[in-house]
Amino acid sequence: MDNTNTQVSAGSFGAASPAAAAAHFGASLAFHADVSDVASALAADGDPGFVVIDTRSTAAWDQGRVPGAIHLPTALIPEQATELLDPSTPVVTYCWGPGCNGATRAALALAQRGFRVKEMLGGFEYWVREGFAFETWRGRERRPADPLTAPVDAADCGC
Repeated sequence: MDNTNTQVSAGSFGAASPAAAAAHFGASLAFHADVSDVASALAADGDPGFVVIDTRSTAAWDQGRVPGAIHLPTALIPEQATELLDPSTPVVTYCWGPGCNGATRAALALAQRGFRVKEMLGGFEYWVREGFAFETWRGRERRPADPLTAPVDAADCGC
C-alpha cells in the first residue's frame, strides 16, 4: 500500500501566515467568550458590561441557567429583543453546549437587529462542567468541576 498521500510532512498542512492567523484569532476573540471569562466578569464587583441571554426553550431554562441570565429563546428574538434588551449593552448568548448552534443563530439574529453580541463557547454544558453555580427554580446549585474540562485543584487553567 502506498502511504505517500496519508503522510504529512512539516509545513505541508496548510497553516495560515502569521498575519492571517493573527487576524483570524483576533476576530474570533471579538465574537466568542468562554465560560470562565463570562463567569469571572459576572463575579467581579460592579457591572460586567454585558447581559447574558439564554437562548434555549423554557423546558431547558427550567433545568438550569446561568445566574442572572435573561431568557430569550432564539425564535422570540425578532419580536422581543428590543423590548427586553438595551441596544447599547453588549449581549453574550448561550445554548446547551458545543453540539448545539442555537447560540450562534441567536447571536446572528441579535446582530441583524443592531446588537453587539458574542457567543459563549461551551454553553450551559460547560458552565456546569467547569463547576460554576447555576440557578434552577429550587435555587442555586453547583456541581464539582469535571477534571476533563477544568482544573480541580487550581483557581484557573492558566490559559
